[in-house]
Amino acid sequence: MKDLDDHTISSIQQSTAEDILAFFLGRYRGKAVFSSGLGAEDQVITHMIATVDSSTSIFTLDTGRLFPETYDLIQATEARYGLKIHVLFPDTVKVEKMVREKGINLFYDSVENRKLCCGIRKTDSLKRALQGNDVWISGLRREQSFARRYTLPVEWDDQYWLYKVNPLAYWTTGQVWDYIHRNRIPYHPLHDRGFPSIGCQPCTRAVEPGEDLRAGRWWWEMDGHRECGIHRE
Repeated sequence: MKDLDDHTISSIQQSTAEDILAFFLGRYRGKAVFSSGLGAEDQVITHMIATVDSSTSIFTLDTGRLFPETYDLIQATEARYGLKIHVLFPDTVKVEKMVREKGINLFYDSVENRKLCCGIRKTDSLKRALQGNDVWISGLRREQSFARRYTLPVEWDDQYWLYKVNPLAYWTTGQVWDYIHRNRIPYHPLHDRGFPSIGCQPCTRAVEPGEDLRAGRWWWEMDGHRECGIHRE
């Protein structure tokens, strides 16, 4: 439901991350959900949500190909904040059909195959999670990639017909890590091994100094627009 006027949205765009979350979690209580990939930004937002309203629904997408450390972090985060992260799984029938027809590591063969895999393992689950909600909170930041350079703290997502709230849109990488260390937030151990972005294990690698923050995602593809389809840039 698009019920905020331009003046209100413009005002919110200039607010702090905490105030942005407080506004949307208060106004749309029970209708706002946070999608966490367990990366650094997501852990910051989880910490803020636990402070503002710990009853807020937090979910993550288990594709079946995640790093083992990701599962450990889910458990550690739930223990730290006393909340539950809802884990969504893909449709097993669709996954089995895809693997049977395309192979277990189909994503290396073509961009088309990779997008098919992302669609079945991630995007379909996201659609289920967002259904019936008015606000989708995400950890997008402008600095993450060239494709995300125009990201705003508050946007209208006409694909899912809800407000997409990116409270850290203007934050730098330094601000994210300062916040994590200052608040002793549990974070993914792969970040200390050169992984600025956390995704599926076979599709994510560490990045070299000077590389784009998302250069480690689907690194074998020549196209610089490396998104899975969850976020339309």
